[in-house]
Amino acid sequence: MNPRILIAPLLAITSAALAADLPTIPSKSIANKKELLFSDDFEGSAPDKVWHKVVPTFVVEKGTLKGTQTRDVTIPAANGKPEIRAHAAVHGLEIPTKDSVVEAKIRFDGATMIDVEFDDRKYTGAHYGHLCRAQVRLNGVTLIDERDGGMRNDIREMRNDPSKKAEVAKLLAGRSATFPAKLETGKWYTLVVETAGDEMRVTLDGKPAGFLKSSGIAHATKSKIELGVAGKDGYFDDVKVWNAEAAK
Repeated sequence: MNPRILIAPLLAITSAALAADLPTIPSKSIANKKELLFSDDFEGSAPDKVWHKVVPTFVVEKGTLKGTQTRDVTIPAANGKPEIRAHAAVHGLEIPTKDSVVEAKIRFDGATMIDVEFDDRKYTGAHYGHLCRAQVRLNGVTLIDERDGGMRNDIREMRNDPSKKAEVAKLLAGRSATFPAKLETGKWYTLVVETAGDEMRVTLDGKPAGFLKSSGIAHATKSKIELGVAGKDGYFDDVKVWNAEAAK
C-alpha cells in the first residue's frame, strides 16, 4: 500500500485540528489611527538618523531598507572573549507608543523570517525588555507575547531545567499563535501590525493574517519598534507608524 494514501488524510486532519485551535482573526481593524508618528521611504543614501543598529546588518539599497543576517552561527566563548550567539539582523526606532499601527512593505529574497517587534528596555521583567512581536515567514504568520511568555525572566530560567518542561509548556499556553500563509519570494506585500490593549492583529495586503490576545501586549510603554530579518535577504519599504486607539 502506498504510505502517501495514509499520510495525506492524517495531514489534513492535523491541519484542521490546528486551525480549530487558533483564535479567530477580527475581520476589521482593532486600532484606529491617530497622528502619524514616523514615515520613511528610504529614498536617501542612508537610513534616516533616527534609525539605529541593534544587530547588524541593514543598508539602504535602491530606495529600500535591506536586512541581511550575518550572525548566523553561534561562536562559543574562547580566549577571554564572550560567546556570540546567532541572531537575526535588527534595526531599531525609538518611538514610544502604547497602542499603534505599524505599516511596511516587505519582500523576501532569501530571508527566512521578517518581523516587527516592540520592546521596552527599561522593563526588567523580561529579557532585554522584549514585549511582543509579529513574525512573517513564507508559510506562516506568528504573533508572540514575549513579556509574559518565553522572554519572561523566570520562564527563561525554567527552560534550562528539563524537569520543568511540562510546567513551562503550561505557562506558555496561549502566549503565541501561528497562522498558515502562502507568500512568494521576490514579491512585495503590505504588512500591517496593530496593537490595541492586550490584542495584536496582522494583515497582509489588507487581508486578515493573524491575531493574538495576551496580557503582555498591553504593556503601557512600548518604547522601541524594531525590524528584524533572519536569513539573506529581506527588504522593507514605506515604513509608517501611527499612534492609535482601540477601535470601538
